Amino acid sequence: MHRISHALLVALVLFWSSEALAVDSYRYLHVTIDTPWLIFVFLFFLVMAPMILSALLHIVNALRKDKKDDDADASERDA
Repeated sequence: MHRISHALLVALVLFWSSEALAVDSYRYLHVTIDTPWLIFVFLFFLVMAPMILSALLHIVNALRKDKKDDDADASERDA
C-alpha cells in the first residue's frame, strides 16, 4: 500500500506544472542572439574531442607497434 501511495505522490509532483514558469523561461535563461553559436561551439567540441583523442591514440599505438617490431627484428638478426 505504501508503494502505491508513494507512486501517486510522485506522479502528482511530476504532473504539477505552472504556466507562469513557462512564460518567464526565456527571461530566466537569458536567451540572446549568441545562444545558438554557443550551443554550436559546445556541441562541436563535444563531438570532435573523442575523434581527436582516438586519432592521437591510434598514432601512439602505431608508433609503439613499430618500436616492438624493430626490437624483434634486431633480436632475430643477433641470433
